[in-house]
Amino acid sequence: MIYWIFLSVAIVCEILGTLAMKYSSLNGGIGGHIAMYLLIATSYILLSLAVKRIALGVAYALWEGAGILLITLFSVLMFSESLSLVKVIALILLLAGITLIKSGTEMPKRKRNEVQHAG
Repeated sequence: MIYWIFLSVAIVCEILGTLAMKYSSLNGGIGGHIAMYLLIATSYILLSLAVKRIALGVAYALWEGAGILLITLFSVLMFSESLSLVKVIALILLLAGITLIKSGTEMPKRKRNEVQHAG
């Protein structure tokens, strides 16, 4: 369970770091850049911890996919960026891809047996 928390916090840090990058590019100042560096570094560190127990493809798909989805939505709300029909379709396809990757990933046999015996 802790590894999913690591992944969730990594996603939040990635989103906040990317939004800080956009904010600092529009408003100047070093604070946004420092926040970006710290948040994105934290995101990668937490992602590296998450992949100890979460399949790499699943973790990366969730980390990057959720990041793209939420960064796009926040950039529309916060920075008045456009959201075209093509972007909406792409985001829907992105969600479908993440779902398929997650549902198509099996635990290794050794791990599955350990889980079955533990439960």
